[in-house]
Amino acid sequence: MGWDPAGTLQSAAPPYPKTSSESPDRVTSRSSEAVEAGTLLAQSENPLRRCLSWVDLAFLGFGSVVGSGVFVLTGQEARFDAGPAVPLAYAAAGFSALLSSFCYAELATEIPSAGGSFYYLRVELGDLAAFLAAGNILLEAVVGAAGLGRSWTSYLAALIGRDSDALRIHVPALAEGFNLLDLIAVVVLCATSALAVSGARLTSTINSAASVVGIAIIAFVLGGGFAHFDPANLGPSFFPFGAAGVFRAAAVVYWSYTGFDMVATMAEETRNPGRDMPLGLISSMSAITVVYCAMSLALVGMQRYSEIDANAAYSVAFAAAGMKWARYVVALGALKGMTSGLLVGALGQARYTTQIARTHMIPPYFALVHPRTGTPIYATVAVALLVRRYYVAGATSPAQLRTFLAFLALIVFSSIGMSVYYNSGYARRWPGYVAFGALWVAGTAGLALCAKQQRAPKVYGVPLMPWLPAMSVATNLFLMGSLGSLTYMRFGICTAAMLVYYVLFGVHATYDMAHSEDQTASAANAAIDGVEQGKIVPV
Repeated sequence: MGWDPAGTLQSAAPPYPKTSSESPDRVTSRSSEAVEAGTLLAQSENPLRRCLSWVDLAFLGFGSVVGSGVFVLTGQEARFDAGPAVPLAYAAAGFSALLSSFCYAELATEIPSAGGSFYYLRVELGDLAAFLAAGNILLEAVVGAAGLGRSWTSYLAALIGRDSDALRIHVPALAEGFNLLDLIAVVVLCATSALAVSGARLTSTINSAASVVGIAIIAFVLGGGFAHFDPANLGPSFFPFGAAGVFRAAAVVYWSYTGFDMVATMAEETRNPGRDMPLGLISSMSAITVVYCAMSLALVGMQRYSEIDANAAYSVAFAAAGMKWARYVVALGALKGMTSGLLVGALGQARYTTQIARTHMIPPYFALVHPRTGTPIYATVAVALLVRRYYVAGATSPAQLRTFLAFLALIVFSSIGMSVYYNSGYARRWPGYVAFGALWVAGTAGLALCAKQQRAPKVYGVPLMPWLPAMSVATNLFLMGSLGSLTYMRFGICTAAMLVYYVLFGVHATYDMAHSEDQTASAANAAIDGVEQGKIVPV
């Protein structure tokens, strides 16, 4: 399978993997940067084009993150969980996302690949961790895109003054809840995917232009909101649901920050990853955090939290302030945000898929890059960074490895313990926080003082190592602890299905791929030895 000189795909029989009794060695095996940056890139036949600057990445980050979430979730969480303190929920979630973006920035700089977190985890933690992480990210992206597509239709209906289901086709023969066909959502999803196929440069340009429109709409929301700001609306209690409500809200509004990981998949198409990835990722996440906090503050300042409409918060708040026409601006802003999110999501999904296909975990057909457009047309990170800095296979001594793993386990255990304790019946008692906090400090300090770093970053490195990545682990686990049990049930079911696929197919395919690389290298070495010994006469 490959491309002919005219850019037409030529089919061939796919290299389906055979079952091997030795394949379990792939579960914990770690790839190398040389393999990922060399051998696997050849699977795409043509390179992705390096055409993006840090400004492009910043706008892609803005476009992928600032979608409908802030318009939908702010009212919901202000009304039921955080009250007037919802800006603090956005600040907490933004702080956690910013810590993660620091880690993504170093990894994307050190390992500039289209695979994003799949690539980082495959090199640092092994095949299984990489596959499960990438599988869940892609599942989130696909399900999220479907939801955004349907929301796009609803907001379009609101923009033209119709009922939210007015533009959907009702099919009485189908079961209730499944009887509204959304052809507009299908068209939008296909259109954004087709645009993503046209190339990263064109997609980035269109996204940047759309982001300017988005910034203008956000400026209107902030200007109109603060013009009608009443400090009395922040009372009588700023924390009507307590600190627990703020953290519950933070775990939910964190969804509004998702998408920046998709930007990390663009490293292979960035002109200067060492400079552009840190600038693009960190600047966009910093700006987005400030924007979200300001927008949520404007909302709770315009209207008392108990009167906020959880389903159409900004539209109803502006209407209460005598600006009924503003709902059209809000709907337009949500449409723009969802469109940009779908567009950048399509870019990221294709690049995740490309890197996974390069390893043969899924058919290598999906790894091909078109020769003209330079795009793939078919197609946890803080811990990985700590492993990368403190462990190098073949160089780290067993004693150093044991020291690193002991302190890393202490960091993870204390972070989980803090989250569980906060969500238990003992949440109001301070000794537990002191104990788990002390364990976290001990684990992080132990890494800093007793574990020797095995690798130094080549260009950009996360500051305050290991404190910042350890804090990223702690904040993410803390927010995860605030999610409901149904979330973990869904996660467990989906992960179990992915494990079945990995055991039956992925593990064998990557084993065959890895051993074919070994055989190629061995044959090349044998040929070199033959030439040197005079057994083979070079032509």
